[in-house]
Amino acid sequence: MTVPLPSLLTEELIDQNFIQQVEPDWQKLATCMQCGTCSASCPAAELMDYAPRQLWELMRLGLREPALNSRTFWLCTQCYACQVRCPRGILTAETMRNLREWAVRNGLNVPAALLQMREAVNTTRNILNEDNQTRLIWSQNLEPLPEQLREPGKNQAEVLVFTGCVSALYPMAYSIPQSLVQVLEQAGVSYTALGGEEWCCGYPLYGAGMEEEVATLARHNIERVREVAPRFLVATCPSCYHTWHHLYAPYTNGKLGFEVLHASELLARLIQEGRIKMTELPWVVTYHDPCDLGRKNGVYEPPRAIIRSIPGMQLREMVNNRENALCCGGGGDVAMMEADVTEHIAVRRLAQAIDTGATAIISSCQQCKRTLLQAARKTKTRIRVLDICELVWQAMEK
Repeated sequence: MTVPLPSLLTEELIDQNFIQQVEPDWQKLATCMQCGTCSASCPAAELMDYAPRQLWELMRLGLREPALNSRTFWLCTQCYACQVRCPRGILTAETMRNLREWAVRNGLNVPAALLQMREAVNTTRNILNEDNQTRLIWSQNLEPLPEQLREPGKNQAEVLVFTGCVSALYPMAYSIPQSLVQVLEQAGVSYTALGGEEWCCGYPLYGAGMEEEVATLARHNIERVREVAPRFLVATCPSCYHTWHHLYAPYTNGKLGFEVLHASELLARLIQEGRIKMTELPWVVTYHDPCDLGRKNGVYEPPRAIIRSIPGMQLREMVNNRENALCCGGGGDVAMMEADVTEHIAVRRLAQAIDTGATAIISSCQQCKRTLLQAARKTKTRIRVLDICELVWQAMEK
């Protein structure tokens, strides 16, 4: 439930410089006409104390304390739905993240879960505080264990698989990198991985308002990948993909030396080149667009091209798709802080999938798979949830 704006404007509450300090493009934010489009687009708005449009009004009025004491910006999933719809072009989600930066910098009401996550990444180089040398534990179920994964990072290859923390360390997602490398093996594509030398990409820290701490991770990952000298770095995680494309730019001296692809982009290319052939799967499926892959990077067609390439498969779009897709709730580190909020949002998205009559939801994100699968289990819904890599491995000719 949202609450009314403060009715009494006192000098103690008002900080006229606040908006400029939090939002460099404050003049753009000042053009907000309170239309409510951002609030109507926000998957978590009904769970916030102030809806996004109300938070902007607090900031425009210079009401520093109410704005910073709000939980609104901590519940932002950073899905960018508000940004693509704002008639004024206000970068709403980035302003939310700027508020997190302010809170972290000044030690104001930062959720304990985010501080623990920062400590884990800085200590063990992954978000779960696990031994980072276990990043290839998902490969142990492959029979036989591929030679190139026995000594990760030692061999040059056409593709370097950047696994990401979720696929590497959450058992529910192990089958995603397993499927990808088996597809590459069958297609005759040489590949390798970094194993324990792969560090968290840093996106969870960036989203938590801890951008300054991404630099160490970025420099390490760039240096290690360059040592392998692949033609492609392939990420199964849209957040890792986004990070390599955008957040690592200041650390590359203008050139990476390899092309960064999402797994769906590489698989679509291999299918188009005839290196992967599909068998018939008479399924009715729907596709869920991950926010970090879709709205943030414009990758909508490759996953759909893959689905259409499978004989007998029928794709039914949800009411909200492509840039208008509903968030699954798994972004913005919200699942670390407020798991029930993520679950609430995921159930809404699941309902749209069910309405299509599909028997399977396909996505291109391990976090989306986790949140949607958990929502299906919570609601006792009989529907499969698969990553695009898993779908290709099931459908391709062996």
